[in-house]
Amino acid sequence: MSERKSEGVVANPRFVVKKFLAKPQHEGVGAIVRRTIGRLDLKYFDPFILLDEFSVTAPAGFPDHPHRGFETVTYMLQGAVTHEDFEGHKGTIKAGDLQWMTAGKGIVHSEMPASQGTQKGLQLWINLSSKYKMIEPKYQELQSKDVAGAAKDGVEVRVIAGEAMGAQSPVYTRTPTMYLDFTLKPGAHVQQPVPPTWNAFVYVLEGEGVFGSLQAPVATPHHLLLLGSGDRLQAWNNSSKPLRFVLVGGEPLNEPVVQFGPFVMNTQEEIDQTIEDYNCCINGFEKAKHWRSLAMADLEF
Repeated sequence: MSERKSEGVVANPRFVVKKFLAKPQHEGVGAIVRRTIGRLDLKYFDPFILLDEFSVTAPAGFPDHPHRGFETVTYMLQGAVTHEDFEGHKGTIKAGDLQWMTAGKGIVHSEMPASQGTQKGLQLWINLSSKYKMIEPKYQELQSKDVAGAAKDGVEVRVIAGEAMGAQSPVYTRTPTMYLDFTLKPGAHVQQPVPPTWNAFVYVLEGEGVFGSLQAPVATPHHLLLLGSGDRLQAWNNSSKPLRFVLVGGEPLNEPVVQFGPFVMNTQEEIDQTIEDYNCCINGFEKAKHWRSLAMADLEF
């Protein structure tokens, strides 16, 4: 079945197969998140473990907590967040900045507001294959000015990972991933290729748009749209205001997934071992024994 559009015919477009509304819930210490992937009715979307749109106002935040077995991608939309970990790595992620953190065999870190007012952003958790789950932790960070981008015919894109409109991100993704931030002016249309074997979704940030087919229902902010099979996404902004959304796709790992909170492994035995490692501060968590973030010290005081 083909979809007629103004520029020609799309042979194999991806249509929306399911739609989820992200409702506010409490996480961390006083923080509010809108969760789609990772909740009971969408527990896992291979290779994606979790997607949160977070909203944090001091003194709320995400004090010291561990991770193992996956990568976290933090993309700031408003304000700034300060992060620090038990390896001594620390910094501030401001609006438009990106942090791609490989937790690997283990990290303990904190993420807390760095400015007045409300800090907003997206955090995506991407699973790692079994061969990468126990690698050393690593960071890839880009300031807003260094994020690749392009603009044409009323469409702007920021390339967090992958490639779009001739722009390519320098971020290396162990699990092959695309992560694109699109803004469409009123009346604009975009067609973005997506590898046909990958899973993909759209998350709407601002405005309203139509995805997959001109006959599809309008999608509004805080909606996640799971996309069916195909080799590209089409989106239209038929409204009078700008439309902003992220398109995320990834190659499925097709491996067993066992999750216990911030730990994601392949078997229950590996989860049990991870819990023991964390509690005993061994096998990657050695530095957790004596480390407390400055944020945690302030909270304890």
